[in-house]
Amino acid sequence: MVLALSGCALMDSEPQPVAALDAAKLGLAGQAADWPTAQWWARYGDQQLDALLAEALANSPSMTAAQARLAKANAAVSSARAPLFPRVDANYTLTREHLSKDYIYPAPLGGSVVSDNRLALDFSYELDFWGKNRSRLQSAVSQQEAAAADAQAARNLLASATVRAYLNLQNAFAQRDVLKRVLEQRAEVLSLTQGRYSAGLDTQVEVKQAESSLASGKVELTQTETTLAQLRNQVAALAGAGPQRGQSLVPVALTAPAGEVPASVPLDLLGHRPDVAAAKWRAQAARHAIDSAKAEFYPNVNLAAFAGFQAMGTGNLLGADARMAGFGPAVTLPIFHGGELNANLAGRRADADLAVSDYNQTVLDAVHQVADALDGLRLLDQEKAQQRQAREAIEAAYELAVNRYKAGMGNYITVLIAQTGVLAQARLDTDLRIRAYQLDADLATALGGGYAPQAEPATNTIH
Repeated sequence: MVLALSGCALMDSEPQPVAALDAAKLGLAGQAADWPTAQWWARYGDQQLDALLAEALANSPSMTAAQARLAKANAAVSSARAPLFPRVDANYTLTREHLSKDYIYPAPLGGSVVSDNRLALDFSYELDFWGKNRSRLQSAVSQQEAAAADAQAARNLLASATVRAYLNLQNAFAQRDVLKRVLEQRAEVLSLTQGRYSAGLDTQVEVKQAESSLASGKVELTQTETTLAQLRNQVAALAGAGPQRGQSLVPVALTAPAGEVPASVPLDLLGHRPDVAAAKWRAQAARHAIDSAKAEFYPNVNLAAFAGFQAMGTGNLLGADARMAGFGPAVTLPIFHGGELNANLAGRRADADLAVSDYNQTVLDAVHQVADALDGLRLLDQEKAQQRQAREAIEAAYELAVNRYKAGMGNYITVLIAQTGVLAQARLDTDLRIRAYQLDADLATALGGGYAPQAEPATNTIH
């Protein structure tokens, strides 16, 4: 053992590793939070949306790819576990050879052609004194957990993208209704302008302006129809279906999302985010890979054994005199590898630093996303009140402008300006209604989308 230890290659000193972020220092509060369920979109009471999400989660290639990556990680765990057990191989070899007369074989073997037969069971087992194989297994298990969390992250991403595309589609439906109402108003103003022209109160200039306003509104309606068609196709693609699926979607009245909005980013957020959990597992896997690389510096001890039959000539192979067996250790002492072992260890340390850096960035992104959603929801009521005031004011101004125009006390330019304001405010009003759902969906996704990990890596393995 002393000779073996003295034969070990020299290991370079370990540099200071990258440290993981301290969640408490990011201002996260230890408060109770209303965590979303796995089907958080069901709160909107829209069966059409529920069906789309069910199709998307069942048919999307992104989910199939995530499951394939998880299956690959599962296989890697089985592969990493195998070296911890003895290996047994059954083999048979037959070598037809001509034996030299001028060698060790006496007559009549020398100069003859014989069959060298070997039928045996070969055993081998590596004594994992330094934990090399155990560390590799632990690294593979951590990668397996990361792949499982990645699958949940892919699910959240797909659900979020589908809900957002669907909400954009519903907004486009609402925008189309707004434009249709505005076109009716503009048609009425055109009729009024034509009547005033016939009565000699207006000129062709006002008539053409009214006609242009109506025509431009129709152009915007056509553009909205184009947007609707594209959004239908987008939603259908996210659901893993063809364009026909999108044509079946209709406008719906969504139920206002309920639930209390957290006052600040909850401390437990990091445990409910699958992307954060995946990054944490990968960082832990990288630390185990360092342990495995360190074990490469120490002696490797393998036990080998065999038992079976060996004979010259096939007829004697199974005879009692052909029996053979053997047992012995094989020890490898790493002394000089030209810096290969230290280079490998440096690479694993760099991988660990990269993994921890990725974890830190993922944490920052998660906190950022939740903070954005919370701030948006917190200011939403104030924005709604201000928007309501702006819409009511422009609608009153438009009505007053039209009435004055009818009475001959105003001009068409005033009506046109009010028309433009009415359309702008109506669109903003529609956008704001849908934005309430989008912010709610963003918050549900940012809070983990219902992710509940079965296990979580120990924090002291990420440093």
